[in-house]
This record gives sequence, structure tokens and C-alpha cells, in this order.
Amino acid sequence: MVVLSRIYTRTGDGGSTGLVDSTRVSKTDPRLGAIGDVDEANASIGLALAIGGLEVEVERALGLIQNELFDLGADLATPLADDDTETALRIVPDSVARLEALCDRFGAGLPVLRSFILPGGRPVGAQLHLARTIVRRAERSVWAAIEAHGSGSDDSGPGNGISPLPAIYLNRLSDLLFVLVRVVNGADQETLWQPGAERTDLEQADLEQTGLEPNDPERAN
Repeated sequence: MVVLSRIYTRTGDGGSTGLVDSTRVSKTDPRLGAIGDVDEANASIGLALAIGGLEVEVERALGLIQNELFDLGADLATPLADDDTETALRIVPDSVARLEALCDRFGAGLPVLRSFILPGGRPVGAQLHLARTIVRRAERSVWAAIEAHGSGSDDSGPGNGISPLPAIYLNRLSDLLFVLVRVVNGADQETLWQPGAERTDLEQADLEQTGLEPNDPERAN
């Protein structure tokens, strides 16, 4: 367990921070960037929970995810090269399978989409859309860290070796958040993307109904 008896330590004032194995790495290290993006994703999900109005099952799923994102951060902070398989906290294949099962469970019965959805809807749904995009960024950051440090326990050097499972988990999580947005918003709150040509036709029709021409100065009002 973590014991936080003192919040400030001054140990990072020189621009470095410690990994789980006590290795000191620069705060600009891609590994730390990934951990920070995961933290931001977790906070974004927390804001969705704080907004409220969610079904109990959705709240439970998001609560589980918040805990697993802390596990994922610990995974990223524990180099594979110094892995103690008996004690290291890792994302495992079952973690990914659980997200896939939740996608199937919550996605059952949702209307088939004929286009992409514009982010928005209810406030809590819009927040989950934002969380989804942050999770996507976190996934990219993890892959960037893997490119910098390798993905095997035989990668030598300080802070080397990052498991790819956190990146895979984040990929599935972004899918699940998209499904949950649809559950939370409902079909009546889904605005579908209209591609350029179709959108132009629709906008022209709307203007004709208002009696305004496309270049009418009153259109801006």
C-alpha cells in the first residue's frame, strides 16, 4: 500500500523523478509523459462521475476503470528489466478481456451507426467523449515510450523495458468509452457527422427555409 504522510518531498526539484525500482529518470522522459496522460484520463473520467446522472452499472464500470488506470500507471513506472513477477503490479490479458466483455455488454441493443457521432450530447456524455480522446492520447504516449525504451525484459539501461499491454488496454478503453457515451446520451442525443457535400446541401436547405441567401449579411446574426 501507498503511505502519503508528506505531500511535498523536494526530490523532484532537479527535474527528475523516481520509478518503482528507485531509478531516477528525467521528468521529460516519454515514460513520464505517458504516466501523466494516463493520470489526466483518469481525472477526466472522475469529472464525468462527479457530473452524475449515470446508471449504477455505468458508474461501477467507470469506478473499476479508475482503479485499473492506477494499476496501469504502476505498470508503466515499473521497468520490465527489473521486474519481480511476484510483486510487480501489471496490466494482464484478463484486464483487456474484461474491457472487451464490457463493450459487448453495454453495446448490445444499441442502434447501428450509419456515420460518426459529433462529440456532445448530455453534459456527462460530452465529458466521456473528452475522456475518450484523452485516453487515445495516452495510448499514443505509451507507444512512444515503448519506442524509446523497448518492450522486453532484456532491454538494458536505466528505466528500460515497457510492457505493451497498457497500450492495448488503453485502446480497448477508448472503445468502451465510446460505447458508454452512446448508452449515456441515448439515440435522441446523437448528432451524426454529415460529410462535406451532404452537409453543404443540408445547410443550403436550412438557409432557404429561413429566407436567407448564403452570402446574406444577416446570416451572421
